Amino acid sequence: MAEFLGVRNVKTQVLLIEDDISITELVRYNLEKADFTIETAKDGEEGLILATDQTPDVILLDWMLPNLSGLEICRRLRRNNKTANVPIIMLTARADEPDRVRGLETGADDYVTKPFSPKELIARIHAVLRRVRPALAAECLTFEDITLDNVAHRVTRGENPIHLGPTEYRLLRHFIENPGRVFSREQLLDSVWGHDIYVEARTVDVHIRRLRKAMNEYGDPDYIRTVRSAGYALDKKR
Repeated sequence: MAEFLGVRNVKTQVLLIEDDISITELVRYNLEKADFTIETAKDGEEGLILATDQTPDVILLDWMLPNLSGLEICRRLRRNNKTANVPIIMLTARADEPDRVRGLETGADDYVTKPFSPKELIARIHAVLRRVRPALAAECLTFEDITLDNVAHRVTRGENPIHLGPTEYRLLRHFIENPGRVFSREQLLDSVWGHDIYVEARTVDVHIRRLRKAMNEYGDPDYIRTVRSAGYALDKKR
């Protein structure tokens, strides 16, 4: 059976906005070693563009940047609907309590003082993800009688194994991480297929049908709800 061949963890996407090349390379090396995907920007304007275009899972933001300060970038990110809920960790040499308070009040979720150890930074990233999106840290995700094992890449419903292809697996994981939320086809394409891959929006419908068929193979209730003119959601039947 090849239903899980080619399935891989969707890596956490980190955007680093930092003008110090040595720090950028240090962070890049250690995050990639820890199995993160990282994009970098050397100034605030570039960082804002990347954050809006790619909507990363976490933003690492230097306080002292040329032209546009980290605090101002943080304010703009929080005012933008696409990045309003993305966790932001400030990186700065400012260690005084008033500065830390300013950063947090501006909208940062955490604060790491330079110089910092890569291990501490990675731990802070994991911690902020657990707070903001608990499902990212979970080895097993559940919804009603559905269990998705992120380590073994297996899905079961009740006592029955569910055989999914790679795309259907990623779709189900995304739905379980966001139960009850309605996603448009375009949002699902961005989250499940990725920003850099061109796929017709109607392709989503094909994979939703495949996912439904696999999940309901044993006559169980259909938890995937179609919302006309809006998209799809994973919901308990009312």
